[in-house]
Amino acid sequence: MHRNPPYIVAALYHFAKFDRFREFRPELEAVCREAGLKGTLLLASEGINGTVAGSREGIDRLLEFLHAQPEFAGLEHKESWAEKAPFLRMKVRLKKEIVTMGVPDTDPTQIVGTYVEPREWNDLIADPDTVVIDTRNDYEYAIGTFENAVDPHTSTFREFPDWVRRHDNELKGRKIAMFCTGGIRCEKATAFVKTLGFEEVYHLKGGILKYLEEVPEEESKWRGACFVFDERVAVGHGLKPENYVLCRACRHPLTPEETRSAKYVEGISCPHCYEKRTAEDRARYAERQRQIELARMRGQRHLGSE
Repeated sequence: MHRNPPYIVAALYHFAKFDRFREFRPELEAVCREAGLKGTLLLASEGINGTVAGSREGIDRLLEFLHAQPEFAGLEHKESWAEKAPFLRMKVRLKKEIVTMGVPDTDPTQIVGTYVEPREWNDLIADPDTVVIDTRNDYEYAIGTFENAVDPHTSTFREFPDWVRRHDNELKGRKIAMFCTGGIRCEKATAFVKTLGFEEVYHLKGGILKYLEEVPEEESKWRGACFVFDERVAVGHGLKPENYVLCRACRHPLTPEETRSAKYVEGISCPHCYEKRTAEDRARYAERQRQIELARMRGQRHLGSE
């Protein structure tokens, strides 16, 4: 990790029976604001999920508070760093699910796949009997994934269960190894797949982020960059920020080459969405971008840039 990181970025989640999530929200919001944190935390009856950033002291204050809650005593988190503030504000939101798959009664506290440590992952995915599945969305897969990983071509996690059902015959009799950014999608994905009767179901413990942190680049089976949902856009080995920017119109990560395209206009369009937007859409995005530029000239940050 960076020796003196200006911002510590903490990604966390924990599945637990958490019926008091609504009344817990104000207390959690107060702790985050007192600690000077920015980011988003989601609360639901099934637990907590989110990413926040701030000082070392602020992150430690939040973790101490969460670990003091009986439901989250076993909560684990992953840390990386950022040179600039990766979030603009602090949000604590109430949800039906802390990661939305849309399959009722999928409960990772009752059934889940076998965890595989990052340093054991290479051996598993090198096995010819293993099918390696990237459970993330298509735009995340596009900028980086593991060698020989299958892309389900999903635009949201809600589409993943149907993809599994459609490929049931191809998956039968195989070892199924799944991965995602930080591990939370795979908690639900492996739980769902296990309910369908598949037995050898595995997932990467700590997700891609933990793998990139622990596995030396020269031994790595990861190719490309890992998309992250903050202003860094993507990170690579050692969790170092990569050279990507985000299209503010469609949220697709862009390479330096793509930003040189005639179809790329900051805040308005990019090669991935240019043909999908109407003139009215682009006019609306142009006005938002104008407001962002005005705020930048005043030394402020416009919330529309988030």
